[in-house]
Amino acid sequence: MIGVVGGGIAGLAAAYRLQQRGHDVQVFEAAPQLGGLAATYETPGDDIEQFYHHLSKSEETIVDLAEELGVGDRIEWRVGTNGYYVDGVVHPLDTPWEILAYPHMSLYDKFRLGMLTQGVDVRGGLPDFDAYDDLAEYEHVTVREFVEEHTTTSVYENFVDPLLDGKYGDRKDDISAAWFLGRVRFRGERDLLRGEILGYFDGGFGVLLDALVDAVGRENITANAPVTDLTVEDGQVQSLTVDYDGTQAAPGADAEETHEVDAAVVATMPNVLESLTGFSCAIDFQGAICGLVTMEESLLDTYWLNVAHDAPFGALVEHTNFVERERYGGDHLLYVASYVQDETEDLWQMDDEELRETWLAEIESMFPDFDRSAVSEFRIARNPRAAPIYECGYLDLVVPYHLDADVGEGVYYAGMASEAQYPERSLNGGVVAGYEVADRIDAQIGSKTDE
Repeated sequence: MIGVVGGGIAGLAAAYRLQQRGHDVQVFEAAPQLGGLAATYETPGDDIEQFYHHLSKSEETIVDLAEELGVGDRIEWRVGTNGYYVDGVVHPLDTPWEILAYPHMSLYDKFRLGMLTQGVDVRGGLPDFDAYDDLAEYEHVTVREFVEEHTTTSVYENFVDPLLDGKYGDRKDDISAAWFLGRVRFRGERDLLRGEILGYFDGGFGVLLDALVDAVGRENITANAPVTDLTVEDGQVQSLTVDYDGTQAAPGADAEETHEVDAAVVATMPNVLESLTGFSCAIDFQGAICGLVTMEESLLDTYWLNVAHDAPFGALVEHTNFVERERYGGDHLLYVASYVQDETEDLWQMDDEELRETWLAEIESMFPDFDRSAVSEFRIARNPRAAPIYECGYLDLVVPYHLDADVGEGVYYAGMASEAQYPERSLNGGVVAGYEVADRIDAQIGSKTDE
């Protein structure tokens, strides 16, 4: 048997791929709900993700997986409109003329930024269309250094810096240009007349998750079952010990059981990897707090609104300006998104009521016509390790897929600290990581499909 620690997208993808190759797999998830950061809330209509999600056209692996699972036709490619809130004004930034009308950069600034986003380096006078292909070349350069050199200081100060501040706070000066370039590349296709093309499942990402769980087999997945020990002897993985908490154990089984394994996939955050194996990961993670506001009235005219000033959130994302509200019982749904770099930050220390008051008060100050009595529900999700901090030198810190040299033969890692989540984390990266370890396991211990 191959044991998979973690029932998020990476763990399930690994299990799915291994089963395709003929291996017996069991998945153990510590939480009561599968999906990790793709977990959902109920609404009067479709379920919706606790943390906002969408697909980019560049995310091909997860799209292929959806096709294999029979839900590829549920992906809808929609226009995700964007705006930037600066000095009390929402500036739409979707069409060329809207970008040209943006008042906080010169025409020359916009030209240089536009060339950069298209992957063209014009510093030498002649355009270089291959300058940004190798992201590792910019791994040890900060975003500020890169943007000021490859565009202008004004582009950095008036456009990029506020975005970095909202995303990384006091860590913004540490962030690698490779992450910045990767994010530009990741966002992918645009409709020049309307905006960015993004994907979403009819029914939400739970459609994909349910199909993946069904493909793996619910009998092969156990929730409420944290793995408490991973045993390696003589340089080879031997077993996983699982605490079933008395809720998922088979009749007559002990609450804690040890399972012999041929290989173990740890598809979790690296702190769990360290607790099980002693392998220490030097990557820092940031936390996320995400509010989902249910409203009777719409707040924005755009899907995604970045906020330039020092607000207690970095973005407002009105999901029902992307997916019609009729799918959610007619409600308007707004995400309020904030990252924290340290759990001692005031925002992380607030309870849900304090956070609700802080965020709604800020929205009222930004949008005087906003009526908080139109808010019928305010749900808050928190995750202390929602994303890596992509500092300079990050690529040197990623956890190898195969930990034979550091832990023992048969121990593999497919969590968010893997190379598949570089230079930006995504659900697609989770699928890629799961496939990468599955392929290595199959090559190492041999496929059973021909036995």
